[in-house]
Amino acid sequence: MTFETWIAFALASTIVVLIPGPNIVLTVNYAIRDGKRSGLATVPGVTVGALIAMSISLLGAGAVLATSVFLFTLLKFAGAIYLLWLAYSLWTAPIDGVQVDGDTPAKPLAKLFWQSLLVSALNPKGPAFYIAFVPQFVTPTAPIFQQFAILIATFLGVATLNTLFWLFCAASLRAQFKRPAVMRLFNRTGAGCLGIAGVFATQVSRPT
Repeated sequence: MTFETWIAFALASTIVVLIPGPNIVLTVNYAIRDGKRSGLATVPGVTVGALIAMSISLLGAGAVLATSVFLFTLLKFAGAIYLLWLAYSLWTAPIDGVQVDGDTPAKPLAKLFWQSLLVSALNPKGPAFYIAFVPQFVTPTAPIFQQFAILIATFLGVATLNTLFWLFCAASLRAQFKRPAVMRLFNRTGAGCLGIAGVFATQVSRPT
């Protein structure tokens, strides 16, 4: 892999991750509702979940999903159901007692980590995207494993920086969400985004 190819991949990855997905919705919501610590707890979960999904996809499981209708459908609906459950939980989350000025996590940080990891790892768009996107930047005549390792590390680094960017932007806006009515609207907007992501997840087709 040439340096120019790596730069092209890094730039392409930056463009891809700038589009907010379910993970960003969760991170932003927790950062505004419970404070920066809660938002930060989701960041490693997002990264580890993406690492698991990318590694499994590129090491061969993605090829199995591409040929097995049953396995791909199972993954697709498992991810969709989890997103819809999160959307329901966020929609019905209690608003009373939310202290926007504080930074005390409402949920255990470990739970936030695992929640964000599952959202990232179970995203049914993952295998289709990783298999279609990453190999375009691989040089067939060079060692494949080393190239995959570099590309995965680069993508995860870019995605982590993007998540932190959204997190700190959200944390800086917490003062705007002191009123329960505003917080309720924010929660339900986030729930709507997660719900839409869950519905669209059921429409994802198998990678080809």
